[in-house]
Amino acid sequence: MWNELGISAGTGIIILIALYFVIKWGVKSGIRQCFEEFEKSEILEKLLQHIGYSEEITQQEGEAEEI
Repeated sequence: MWNELGISAGTGIIILIALYFVIKWGVKSGIRQCFEEFEKSEILEKLLQHIGYSEEITQQEGEAEEI
């Protein structure tokens, strides 16, 4: 198959490895960006209030600012 494209097997493997890491980097960056936006959103605050953790997190943030 690679010969039909004019690519040797070694070059094809290197291209596949590079493609793997580019896709891996893109997915990792996308997930990180989405998570950062989720942390900043009001949805997280509402979820934490619903669960009951909002007071604990607010107290921990206040203690961290004092230090």
